[in-house]
Amino acid sequence: MTLLDLAPVLRRATTERRASRWSVLVLLCLSLLLITVDATVLHVAVPALTAALEPSAVELLWIIDVYSLVVAPLLIMFGTLGDRFGRKRLVLAGFVIFGVASAGATMAPTPLTLIMARALLGVGGAMIMPATLSILRQVFTDRRERAIALGVWSAVAAAGAAVGPLVGGLLVEHFWWGAVFLINVPILIVLLPLAARLLPESRGLRRPWDALSAALSVLGILALAFGLKEAGSGHMLPLPAAVGVLLAGAGLLVWFVRRQRRLTAPLLDVGLFRSRAFSTGVAGVLFGVFALVGLQLMLAQYLQLVLGDSPLRAALRMLPLVLSAIGGGLAAAYVLGRFGMRATMSGGLALVALSLTPTLGWGVERHPVMLAVCFVGIGFGLQVALLAASDTIMSSVPESRAGGAAAIEETAYELGAGLGVAVLGTITTIVYAPSVAAVPGVPAGAMDQARQSLAAAAHVADQVGGPAGATLLHTARWAFVDALHVTIIVSVLLLALTATAVALLLRRDRGLECPDQVREIP
Repeated sequence: MTLLDLAPVLRRATTERRASRWSVLVLLCLSLLLITVDATVLHVAVPALTAALEPSAVELLWIIDVYSLVVAPLLIMFGTLGDRFGRKRLVLAGFVIFGVASAGATMAPTPLTLIMARALLGVGGAMIMPATLSILRQVFTDRRERAIALGVWSAVAAAGAAVGPLVGGLLVEHFWWGAVFLINVPILIVLLPLAARLLPESRGLRRPWDALSAALSVLGILALAFGLKEAGSGHMLPLPAAVGVLLAGAGLLVWFVRRQRRLTAPLLDVGLFRSRAFSTGVAGVLFGVFALVGLQLMLAQYLQLVLGDSPLRAALRMLPLVLSAIGGGLAAAYVLGRFGMRATMSGGLALVALSLTPTLGWGVERHPVMLAVCFVGIGFGLQVALLAASDTIMSSVPESRAGGAAAIEETAYELGAGLGVAVLGTITTIVYAPSVAAVPGVPAGAMDQARQSLAAAAHVADQVGGPAGATLLHTARWAFVDALHVTIIVSVLLLALTATAVALLLRRDRGLECPDQVREIP
């Protein structure tokens, strides 16, 4: 066979290899979309879920945020295990666990069962997410193609959490709350054989895996969240015991950090936090997502249970948030080039805080136009701030430590989502419960249930019916509005402080003011 005969064969092989790469990208992005959507898909389903399972306030918070709280500490651990045992194997195992957990959540008969299923979903998600990014970096060897692939991956990751409430609203409106989990099963049945066929075998450097570090991070975060929720509600533990659990969780996390500093191959490269720019970027991601996801849950309940929107209508009214976030992602490169990283990050966070402020004057009346305007400001401002924070994180570390920096950034996203629901949800519960005064004609046991959450109060009011039920619902709605206002004040102050800190702490990092100096990640 001559060289001329070989040329068509080589061209065909090259074309097939390119097609295979883009097929892998589509497959991995679909996998990532499942994971990110699941973090927020329940927000619009809360009223229907509460009516069906009748969870307490603390149980409801666990149902919502245990997913992110489990994913956050496990991301780095499974990233290391993927390097040791193969990323393809980890993705396939993650698909199986995610599918089984989705089926279990669909049929959950009690709040505790659903919490356990959501935690297992978090384990499956943490197995899949870091492997997708590592496989992309391996499959796309051309720098230009890799940049496109990573851009698509980042856009899917950002869009998934924003689209979650819309997906949840559509499914709850036409089916029932369990459909938000059931939809994962047929998708995974299709993805599993495709992944087995398309994904390449992929391994990294066999780094040592420290089981104690993994246990400390998981137990520390869960204990911190558990103590915080119990301190605010007293559902299972008295206040002193809840504070003890909270301090124990903080102690485990301190132990985890000290251990990482001593290990030659730590799970988390805590040395990166010595860079002021890196620490500021991570704080921007953490607190930005903290405010977004926590408030997204509260606003979804406000639209349905205070204003009376259906799940689908509530999801559609939150659509400006999604569209503006997409617009912010598309415009971020121009904004960064025009204003620099410091101004973009601090300005974006300040825009979110400013957009939240008008809601402090709202009650149980509708403000459709102003609500849409506020959602546009929140979505656009947060997205450009998060992308600026990401650039700050990656440009402040040498290329040899880019992998560790990316792992910390991913963890900050998930931890921000979990803690946002835990902290802001607990604040809502603390303010809401005492504000629901006793209503004549409603039994004491029913009043206790109504004080758990606004969704529970709506369920009780429907059961009681008549003037007493209407009075209870009116009282609970105003109590929730008061609690929402307090939550928004906390979020606005936190965002304003973070924006100010970014503006001050990055002031001297002149190299970060020009996006052209951002290193390309290999």
